[in-house]
Amino acid sequence: MAYSTTILNQLLNLLRGHDFENAVSAAGADRYVKHFGAWQQLVVLLYAQASGKDSLRAIQNGLCAHPEQLYHLGLEQPVAKSTLADANARRPSAIFETLFYSLLARCVVLAPKHRFRFKNKLYSIDASVIELCLSLFPWAKFRTRKGALKLHCVLDHDGNIPAFVVITDAKCHELTVAKAALSILPDSIYCFDRGYNDFAWFRHIHDSGAFFVTRAKNNLDYTIAGQQFNSLPKGVIADQRITLSGPQTRDAFPQELRQVHYHDEATGCFFEFLTNNFALSAARIAQIYKSRWQIEAFFKWIKQNLKIKSFLGTTPNAVMTQIWVAMCYYLLLAYIKFQTNYKASVFYLHVLVKETLLDRLLLVDLLHLNTRRLHRFRRESQQLLLQF
Repeated sequence: MAYSTTILNQLLNLLRGHDFENAVSAAGADRYVKHFGAWQQLVVLLYAQASGKDSLRAIQNGLCAHPEQLYHLGLEQPVAKSTLADANARRPSAIFETLFYSLLARCVVLAPKHRFRFKNKLYSIDASVIELCLSLFPWAKFRTRKGALKLHCVLDHDGNIPAFVVITDAKCHELTVAKAALSILPDSIYCFDRGYNDFAWFRHIHDSGAFFVTRAKNNLDYTIAGQQFNSLPKGVIADQRITLSGPQTRDAFPQELRQVHYHDEATGCFFEFLTNNFALSAARIAQIYKSRWQIEAFFKWIKQNLKIKSFLGTTPNAVMTQIWVAMCYYLLLAYIKFQTNYKASVFYLHVLVKETLLDRLLLVDLLHLNTRRLHRFRRESQQLLLQF
């Protein structure tokens, strides 16, 4: 079996295309470069993400341990730490952002639909802080002794993939990014927490022909205009049509809103949901907001499994580059899962890829490995190497 059939090489084959080459050419990212171009940088960074390498030395040592595979990965020689550090600092991170959205377009076509019965697209919006060491990243000052960035994301519930990503300084409010950068798609449903509570933005969503589901603030000033439904399902305390009474909020959103009072028996908590959707049942509105946990699970997963907390460079461009490659790797795993109808989770697929990254194994065979078969494959591979 040829070295070209390593798992990493097969992952890279899924990324080859004109979109990345055009982005590199448009940015002039490979101008005056003789040996370590944008593609080689992508290969090394993808290897670092998939294998869990968290330092330049670990990457260099890992690649040097497999010299026979470097050529087949498009690397003419072992990558020096200084070469990778310079590329991360200087080559524009925008080319990897372009690759992310190119991969996203391919994933959207294959992604399975969300499990709700309604046909509307469903999105959750949220942001998460990525902490940085202030002494190493002084440009990312967040508080007196802390540095941080903020990752803003829109999660598409069709396949649970990030459909929109923006990286800002941690001081930037999530609502500011949503109002400035997010394009509202008609007939879609957007779910978010109270941090995005702004009635002028709610009206923008409403006027765009879309819907929102959020939690009402405790001090909301409103007048009850009537009952939405007379019969209330289990857990729903009230389902009301309301109009805003505050002078500023009334001017910002003069239309009627719907307020659902809900009691979650599992947790004993009470919730007040606010929406402009009058068609779905009150229980469905509560379920939509409950599904927002998926974007929190997404943030937790990428922080625990991808390398976006320890960085390979200290410049803003190096940090952005690493985050975008991490997002590309996540979409790459999702694409494989969608394309092959892989039943296990993206997390388990990541574990399989990490354990067999530079092994000579077909990707289609990897997807049929369970934990026992994976361990047996590792033992057989090690025995084979000892024979040589």
